[in-house]
Amino acid sequence: MKNSIKVERARHNMTQQDLAEKVSVSRQTINSIEAGKYVPSTVLALKISAVFEVRLEEVFELEEGD
Repeated sequence: MKNSIKVERARHNMTQQDLAEKVSVSRQTINSIEAGKYVPSTVLALKISAVFEVRLEEVFELEEGD
């Protein structure tokens, strides 16, 4: 699964720690999601997209083979 969290964080002038605090996870969790090493739960993905005030599909995208 691809994601644009890093891009969205830059647009909102937000660090990984800032985002982590807003969605109640660790900074390491945000780092792992950005790196594609961890697929977030549906609830976490929805929380992240809500923080950025965009649709879920604008942050997360399925890749072929997912």
